[in-house]
Amino acid sequence: MEQINQTNPMKIIKIIIADDDALAAVSIKMILESGGDVEVSGVGHNGREAADLYFKFLPDIALLDIQMPEMSGLDAACEILSKDWQAKILFLTTFSDDEYIIKALSIGAKGYILKQDFDSIVPALKAVMSGQSVFGRDIVSKLPNLIHGGKVFSYRDYGVSEKEEEIIVLVAQGLNNKEIAEKLYLSMGTVRNYLSVILDKLDLRDRTQLAVFHYRNQ
Repeated sequence: MEQINQTNPMKIIKIIIADDDALAAVSIKMILESGGDVEVSGVGHNGREAADLYFKFLPDIALLDIQMPEMSGLDAACEILSKDWQAKILFLTTFSDDEYIIKALSIGAKGYILKQDFDSIVPALKAVMSGQSVFGRDIVSKLPNLIHGGKVFSYRDYGVSEKEEEIIVLVAQGLNNKEIAEKLYLSMGTVRNYLSVILDKLDLRDRTQLAVFHYRNQ
């Protein structure tokens, strides 16, 4: 019997766009949707709208400008990631300021590209979907100096011990107290005590904030 080869259709990437330039936002939407690979679920014009649109549509990727009224794209990204640390944020902006790039890296953005690299937007979206981090040509040239010029994050600076860091990593991986206790050969009460001390040292409220903190700083 003759075999029929079946190919899986390419997944449509669902995104939201936030840009305070309404004309630019509409233009980006039209161009991205013209290729058939991208579906724009919503368009906003400030950071507040960006965060609201994200939680309304839960898109694959949030494509955000940096400087916007009411709330910046960076602040919107922080709000989104504080509630959904797996969110994929890609910044599309005209600004290549070191300060913005460092902040984008520190909060866990998946990419940072400039509007001048317009042809790279769709490839960047696809790369982010596949788990990669993406930075535009002008940004890549800055990264070595930005990374090595900044202070390397260390839990020791917060007084966190190696054992406490082990627990933080396991919390970030989604393990509950019972699973952590079994993995580290501790009692559940000891794990609870460790967590209480860790949250106090890092000035965090709960294990969700702890997981976000960990991923932001790795």
